[in-house]
Amino acid sequence: MSPQSHLSKAQSELPEVRRLEAVSFRSWPASTIEYDGTWAIRLTAGHPSKRINSVNPLDRADHSDLEKRIVRAAHRFKSFGRPLVFRQSPLAPAELDNILDARGWRRFDETAVLTRSLEDMDFGDALDQLPLKDTGWWIDQCVAMGSVAASLKPGLSEIINNVEGEVGLFLSEDRAHTPLAAAMAVRFGDLVGLFEVVSNPQMRRQGLGRKILQTAMLWGREKGARKAWLQVVANNGPATTLYQSLGFQEVYRYAYRQAPEGFGS
Repeated sequence: MSPQSHLSKAQSELPEVRRLEAVSFRSWPASTIEYDGTWAIRLTAGHPSKRINSVNPLDRADHSDLEKRIVRAAHRFKSFGRPLVFRQSPLAPAELDNILDARGWRRFDETAVLTRSLEDMDFGDALDQLPLKDTGWWIDQCVAMGSVAASLKPGLSEIINNVEGEVGLFLSEDRAHTPLAAAMAVRFGDLVGLFEVVSNPQMRRQGLGRKILQTAMLWGREKGARKAWLQVVANNGPATTLYQSLGFQEVYRYAYRQAPEGFGS
């Protein structure tokens, strides 16, 4: 599907885009949020995730004084010690992308947002288990599987502790407590989001990722969720194949834009 086709599809589904964007912000919270018009400026000192260190335009009609506002954002990010990054979803005005294109801003990490109804889902080998209560152990096991750098443990712990929704941390281990797979689920009303999905790289192609996802979604449904959603980098073929095999379908995409070297200096 071409970028224009993705944009046209997303524009027809803007209400769902807005809802998923709002839930995403609350499920993966930044330490600070400021607003410039309808731009949500999200910054986090303890974790470098672009989702919580980026400018997020939230209204396609908000395209006044773009040049000045970009400069203001650059100063704010510089004072915070972060590179200026825009996260461009279908809610961002086309005029802003045009300016970024003209100024040579790099576009990278295009990401697809997928959803799947839980109403008719076959949960297969899902385990009917309670979420893990020990956040520290869950993070340590993610570190052991290589999905989280040890230096980011405090930052990830802060993110999880600040989530506004109901959090479920799921972990699969063998008898020796070797981690097999992990996932984080966050429920808001009838939606459950899936984050930090990882399987042990030494035990790939054993269905461990599928099983932990099914377990997390089963928990979400039992808590009242009717739809699951997640985000995946568009060029991550194995993950995309797994999610599609579970019935997830793409709703929209977003991408990051970063200023050329020397901008704002």
